Formats: sequence, C-alpha cells, structure tokens
Amino acid sequence: MSAASLRGPARRVRLGMLTPSSNTALEPLTAAMLAGIPEVSAHFARFRVTEISLRDQALSQFDDAAILEAARLLADAQVDVIAWNGTSAGWLGFERDQVLCARIETETGVPACTSVLALNEAMRQAGCRRFALLSPYLREVQQRIIANYADHGFECVAERHLGLSVNFSFAQVTEGQIEAMARDAAREGMPQCLTTFCTNLRAAQLVPRLEAELGVPVFDTVATAVWGSLRLAGVDPKRVRGWGRLFDL
Repeated sequence: MSAASLRGPARRVRLGMLTPSSNTALEPLTAAMLAGIPEVSAHFARFRVTEISLRDQALSQFDDAAILEAARLLADAQVDVIAWNGTSAGWLGFERDQVLCARIETETGVPACTSVLALNEAMRQAGCRRFALLSPYLREVQQRIIANYADHGFECVAERHLGLSVNFSFAQVTEGQIEAMARDAAREGMPQCLTTFCTNLRAAQLVPRLEAELGVPVFDTVATAVWGSLRLAGVDPKRVRGWGRLFDL
C-alpha cells in the first residue's frame, strides 16, 4: 500500500463564486488560476447584471435579495467560501460588501468575501496607498470609485476608463487596450500599484508581464477574489503560480 493511500484522499476545497449573469471572463480565468491546486475547485452562481451605470435601474441590480438567493444556491453545493466576484462596492461603497458578507454568513453559515474587500486588503498588505485605476466604466462610475477610495485613505493618482456601460461588452476589451491603459497610467503620478477593476475584463493573464514591464504590482479584481477565497478557506495563495505578485503577499 502506498504512502498516499495511507494518508487518504486530500481535503476537497470548494470555492463558491457569485457571478454577474452577463460575465464571460471571470469563470475561465478563475479556473485557470486554480489549475495547479488539484484539491480546489470553483463553483458559480449567477444573478442578473447587464448594465453598469449610476441609473436607478442599473443600481437596483445589486439588491441583496437577488445576491442572497444565488448565495443560498451555492450553499447547496457545500462550498467552503462564498465570494462576490464583482466590483459594485467600488461605486456603491465598501460598507455594502461588508454588510453583504455578514448577511451571506448569517443566511448560509458559509464564510464570505468579495473582490473589492480583498483588493483593499491586498493594497494595505503591499503598502500601496497611491494607485492607478483601470476600468471599462463610464466616467461618472469611475469618479464615484475614486471618491470612495479617497474616503478610505487611498489616493488615485492616475486613471483610465473606456466609457462603456454594457456589462457583456467589457469582456470584448482587447489585451492591447488594457496594456495601453496600464502603460499610460503607470507613467502618470508614480502609482505604487495598478488595479484592473472589473471582473469581466480579460486582464488577469496580463499581470505578470505588466508587472515585469512597469515595476509595480498589478492587482486584478478576478485575482483578488481568488486570493481572498483561498485565504478564507485556509489554502495558501502562494500555491497559485504565474499570476502575479498578489499571490506572494
């Protein structure tokens, strides 16, 4: 009998991800990040999100009732963590994610985290208070995010946005567009880090080469959801290799 069989099967770890319905980027990116950790799998539940703007109709998409129903469905899969893999707290306020996590934990008994709260923790751990913000969003959404971060002691010293509002279209932003935004922003204001702030941007795979070129950490919000979920589940994030400095924090 082998030593492996004597030890028994490795503990399975299931990460639950709450996902905007029109998002096509975060699921394959999340699976790719976790590919080197065989005992960890990601599981997804969707709720309707099609537009990112400050219109009442768009803001109402993030009502807790719909999100909690999706969280309850994830809990049926006996996940170890539930993460809101989205960035709405950027313009709605960080306290919205804090309240949401508390409600998910009360409703399901499963610990919860979010992309944005994990991003904020990563920036604090890395000592980054001056950052550059890259997003596909409308100007008014971008300005709301910048103001929210300023209220919490983070200074946005450079920003680039694409003026889009249809959530599905964010995944169609090209690698070249993202790289151009990053290079432009990195030359402005001497940011201590950059963030690609949208979980429907196909940006996380660009992080290692952007970090090598620009010389600062690049924190992607799909990656921060994975990083935060692994930490909460008791799995060392350093086991994720090749996806940037975030996983070495």
